[in-house]
Amino acid sequence: MLIKFVSSALIGALALVSVSASAQEKSVEEKFSDYVEALKDEARGNDYSEETLEKAFAKVKYYERAVELDKNQPEFKLTLDTYLPRAVPEWKAEKALEKYEEHKELLEKVGKEFGVQPRFIVALWGIETNFGSYTGGFDVVSALTTLAFDGRREAFFKKQLWHALTIIQDGHIAPEKMQGSWAGAMGQTQFMPSSFMNYAVDYDGDGRKDIWGSYPDVFASAANYLSSVGWRDDVTWGRQVQLPEGFDTSLSGLDTKKKLSEWGNLGVTRYDGSELPQRDDIEASVVIPDDKEGRVYLAYANYDALMHWNRSHYFVAAVGYLSDRIRFPR
Repeated sequence: MLIKFVSSALIGALALVSVSASAQEKSVEEKFSDYVEALKDEARGNDYSEETLEKAFAKVKYYERAVELDKNQPEFKLTLDTYLPRAVPEWKAEKALEKYEEHKELLEKVGKEFGVQPRFIVALWGIETNFGSYTGGFDVVSALTTLAFDGRREAFFKKQLWHALTIIQDGHIAPEKMQGSWAGAMGQTQFMPSSFMNYAVDYDGDGRKDIWGSYPDVFASAANYLSSVGWRDDVTWGRQVQLPEGFDTSLSGLDTKKKLSEWGNLGVTRYDGSELPQRDDIEASVVIPDDKEGRVYLAYANYDALMHWNRSHYFVAAVGYLSDRIRFPR
């Protein structure tokens, strides 16, 4: 009887745990639903139409995965020597050349108009979304609403959500086609909604800034972004260099700018050991993403522009490397 009683008690306890877990899960969904309704009320006060809100939130859902990805950082340590072969494998370099040739006329037209070398447009396109083939499988309104609801960066994600609603209300994209990353980066350029508002271009003249499906809009929007943050079409992005023994690493970093001749006088050379170009119209920074034993770059103005796009030295190195592979095919 005692054993039977204990077994019954254990089963009852497990059942309570199961009910409790279920209730907790339901509670999150209920709180999220309440949060959505509060957002819609706030949006009405910001002059968004009922039609826009009805369409935008028709299938809104809580993305637990988006919260997990926002909270968790990769545990493994990469260096540029291990990262670059993954970010720019040989097949991607070959595909970049194919895409460049496929869209050459359009790319050159856009590049000339915005003052951006076409190879960088293609390189960004390739690194961000594999030339538009993967733009993320998340519903942008749901992702932004989820991350605002999570609360850790509510103000930022609410601001992005308002921009997303504006994009929908202005007719640039239907909500069900507004796909992007878990963080809300959208389309083939992976623009956050705020970047879309500032830099997206209707280059094909159809009345919509379509960074999801229009190559003219995709390329022009990317070029417009770069042009707006200080891009120069008379220089490259940077170059891999060698540092002399005993180099003062306190001189490294994007805040320190020197002419190429000044870096040369400090013993910095091209990667092959030859002298740096004799151009006093170029200022550059020494960038050491890992340590002095790893890759070292002289970063030109366009390196800074790419850092505006994504504040990761690894990202910039990948874009720069892919652009070099387009310029100097093997």
